[in-house]
Amino acid sequence: MTAKSSSTRDRLIQAAVELFISQGIGNTTTRQIANLAEVNEVTLFRHFGNKYGLLLAVIEESSVFINLEKTLSQRFTPSGARETDSREYASYYLHSLESMPELFRSLIGEADGYPEENRRAIGKRFEEIARPIADYLALTLPESPISPDRLAGLFIALLTGYGAIVLTSEFHQLWRDREDFLESLATLFASGTFPKSDGAVEISPDILDLPAPLVHQILQKAKKCGLQDFAIAYLLFGAGLSPVEIASLQKFQQICDKNQHILQVKVARQWRQVPVNQWILGKRYGSYLNNPLTKWLKSRKDENAALFLNEEEKPISALAIQKCWQTWLESLTTGEIPAIARAQQTWCVEMLMRGMSLENLSILSGLALEQLKPYARRAKEKAAIEEATRLDRKSPQPDREQQALE
Repeated sequence: MTAKSSSTRDRLIQAAVELFISQGIGNTTTRQIANLAEVNEVTLFRHFGNKYGLLLAVIEESSVFINLEKTLSQRFTPSGARETDSREYASYYLHSLESMPELFRSLIGEADGYPEENRRAIGKRFEEIARPIADYLALTLPESPISPDRLAGLFIALLTGYGAIVLTSEFHQLWRDREDFLESLATLFASGTFPKSDGAVEISPDILDLPAPLVHQILQKAKKCGLQDFAIAYLLFGAGLSPVEIASLQKFQQICDKNQHILQVKVARQWRQVPVNQWILGKRYGSYLNNPLTKWLKSRKDENAALFLNEEEKPISALAIQKCWQTWLESLTTGEIPAIARAQQTWCVEMLMRGMSLENLSILSGLALEQLKPYARRAKEKAAIEEATRLDRKSPQPDREQQALE
């Protein structure tokens, strides 16, 4: 395709977008699009076949749709408070719908008349829009009874349904206003599930700490990926921090001397101090002054205040840390990749195994005592297994009667 024909195609797509947004898809003719693009209508048919072919190109190629998921990801900066974060993402998404009401009404209201490939393309766009919130929920709700993908799909469906109602109906009493809807939605999704009915029994989540050999393999794989990856993995297993907490760290939030290495963590306006361990599951990773985190900071030549950066030298996001985790684990596991939340679970169980009290672990982890009960059970279970293993290594006194039979 020549540069001239490519330019013509782009002009036709842009003209279609402008008219679809201003007057809807059904009210827009191919002649109007061709006139706005300053080409002959025959040229439009040659490139796209008909208006539906052009609409498919708009859905698959125009910045209106392609950049929506990217824009939402960039503007969505998780704080760790699920109610605040879900409300923020919902607000951004609704703002996108409200900025192009005619196009949205046409896409939803007229979709039954579109060819199958157009409807499939629309579905794909919704999947992409849901991806950032699904990744976020996977980080913050690893034990949700509903999978992150399904929960994110439900989240987007409710938002899209709200948009369809308010952009097609002027009179309803479902919500007082937009803020009332957002508050209700954020409250509903803050826990990651719907409220339980009276009398329902809440089941404590299973705590699945990772085996020591796998943890050390993860740390070595992260080390091969670079100093920053190694430092992030070190904080996951050496301080029990979540991806949201790690992403929020600033340089000034660490206290480091020969006797201790402490991070001051702030999430959802709450501060707490967390020590960074030298020892992780029986292996030592440097000292308080010389470890993967201090080495990463010494290598930095920039003035950025954030502790960790993305490729654009901006503060890293929790979702980017999730992607790092997936990269480390891809070659280490043959089945499903363990959730990144299991790193924090591993740290908590290790602290309990080493003698820390539940009260002190609650202070360091930010988890409530009730939340830590499954960790205490898992620590006792591991201690029982270790005791049974030690007993099995001891040779019992042979039974004389059994010896006689032999």
